[in-house]
Amino acid sequence: MSGSQGVILFGHGARDPAWAGPMQRMRERVRALAPELEVTLAFLELMSPSLAEAAEGLIAGGCQRLVIVPVFLAQGGHLKRDLPALLAELATRHPQVVFKLEPAVGEAEPVVAAIADYACACARAPSS
Repeated sequence: MSGSQGVILFGHGARDPAWAGPMQRMRERVRALAPELEVTLAFLELMSPSLAEAAEGLIAGGCQRLVIVPVFLAQGGHLKRDLPALLAELATRHPQVVFKLEPAVGEAEPVVAAIADYACACARAPSS
């Protein structure tokens, strides 16, 4: 790894491996848009890597700043309680690293607009 900044797309996880498909596509799009960033996925449960595993890998590769982007629609219990506790533990183990936690992607206005546009397009599409 050559970048000093990493991005972790953090999702809930699921038993079905296909569930991660959209997140994998997001990761590849971020890599294409910003090749200077180190980008990885992490999951709260049921899938790997965990947040700690993903962060440790990026830090071992030289990242000194990690931006965590929760790929959730809203700030529920996992983002209000679980994720801050996981980040606090990482920050304790790696005081030299800056951890920046972003809001849930579903709360970002461009994402809200994209979902609304998609819903409108679905409603306006001819029935098959």
